[in-house]
Amino acid sequence: MTTTFYDFLSESIARRALLACALFGFANGFMSAFVVLRKSALKMGTLSHGLLPGIALAVLLLGLSSWSALAGAIFAAMFIGLGSIFMSRTSRLDEDTTLAILYTTAFAGGLILLQHVATRQKLDEWLFGSIAGMSDTDLWIAFGTSVIAVLTLTALQRPLLIYLFEPNVAASLGVPVRLLNYTLFGIMILMLVSSLQAVGCILSVGLMVTPGATVYLWSDNPRMIFLGGGIIGCLGAVSAFFLSYPLGWGIGSTIVLVLGALFLIAYIFSPRYGILAHWNRK
Repeated sequence: MTTTFYDFLSESIARRALLACALFGFANGFMSAFVVLRKSALKMGTLSHGLLPGIALAVLLLGLSSWSALAGAIFAAMFIGLGSIFMSRTSRLDEDTTLAILYTTAFAGGLILLQHVATRQKLDEWLFGSIAGMSDTDLWIAFGTSVIAVLTLTALQRPLLIYLFEPNVAASLGVPVRLLNYTLFGIMILMLVSSLQAVGCILSVGLMVTPGATVYLWSDNPRMIFLGGGIIGCLGAVSAFFLSYPLGWGIGSTIVLVLGALFLIAYIFSPRYGILAHWNRK
């Protein structure tokens, strides 16, 4: 088994998958701090499922490729996410309601479009994830989006923190709150879309939420949540890569399972916010 695994690591496909795990893990983990602090995990989950119609439509119009699927996913996320904001501001409905309506309608349309997609097997890699199937182009896309997201969030960390915790104070200090809100939302969508081929539409929300939530149970320091989320995401994804081969599991599913296990440990054993500490205080 050891020799076979080393042979697997010597292949370029394995090296690409390992590097992708590290990139996706750190960038999504870093981003997850903002998702958790902004309390928008359910919104990200809704958007992750809403990517299906955009991908299906792009495949029908342009054929299946990394760029067409990426463009379709971005279009769907922007349409549903920004559309829900626009509809809530131009009607008496709240944003969650309009988001639910747009998401379910788009998802239903995506299911219908899938009936006309000939390359269903390849499309499943975008729906459920296939890190091992990533090409050099896919890896460069992952690298570019990860660098853009991490650098942008690092540069805007101070005004973002003020905006997240004290939006009224941020507005009084001259922070462009609305622009910052759209910027943060756009980066979230970018990271969500970039993770498609890693874990797919269904599981991508777990990669974006779980690392930050895990560190959030250990620390009250927001900056530690950002860096710690990135480290947890990276270590969890890389560990899942090495576990998936001997177990015969899919890499994407294993990543989410490992991150879920780390979260469960924090939920139970965190000295301040864990369930055991809660019982002891009672």
